[in-house]
Amino acid sequence: MIQKLFSYLYPIKIFKKKSARSKVIEITWANGELVLDSENTNYSYGSLQRILRYGLRNIGYDKVVKMDHILVLGVAGGSVIKTLVDEINYKGKITGVEIDPDMIQIANQYFNLNEIKQLEVIIDDAFEFVLKTKDRYNLIIIDIFEDTNMPNFLFEKFFSERVCFLLKDQGFILFNTMILDEAHNVRNRKYITEINSQLFTSKMLPRIEVHNELIIIEKVA
Repeated sequence: MIQKLFSYLYPIKIFKKKSARSKVIEITWANGELVLDSENTNYSYGSLQRILRYGLRNIGYDKVVKMDHILVLGVAGGSVIKTLVDEINYKGKITGVEIDPDMIQIANQYFNLNEIKQLEVIIDDAFEFVLKTKDRYNLIIIDIFEDTNMPNFLFEKFFSERVCFLLKDQGFILFNTMILDEAHNVRNRKYITEINSQLFTSKMLPRIEVHNELIIIEKVA
């Protein structure tokens, strides 16, 4: 495809749509691959896929591939799901929760997300879903942004305790955050201090792709 070839020289935008949730959604050929962006940040594939891949590698692909059920809060274009299925060869169940139906329509059209048989996509608010679900998960991936903004509820103690409660024994949380100023640094460190250290271990992987910081929580008891 000629667009793919020219994208190694400069990005080529092929789709743009306004979204009530994400303001603007764009599909672009960049360096030979399709990426999904909002107005100011990468939503799927590109740098975001590298960030979450790094987090999964830190947990250990050997551990991930043996898991039974993974929950993804914030699907967007589904790049982390593609990493799980195509790169790690994960065969278990994946539940993806995405609040924006426009995102899923685009993910299906441009990234063939609907062809992944083990994936169930649920259009819902992540906060509401976490309160309602009766399932337990080996891995919960949190990757929720509205452009460069992260909803406040993600950092509230009630939400973090509920997400931790949904983990199976030896389960993991992989939480992608964005650090744009010192207030975000303070926010992340406060979040870590509120995790029950008797039941969970937690660590930060800072300054990935400049502005992202991953938080990894493991249930040890």
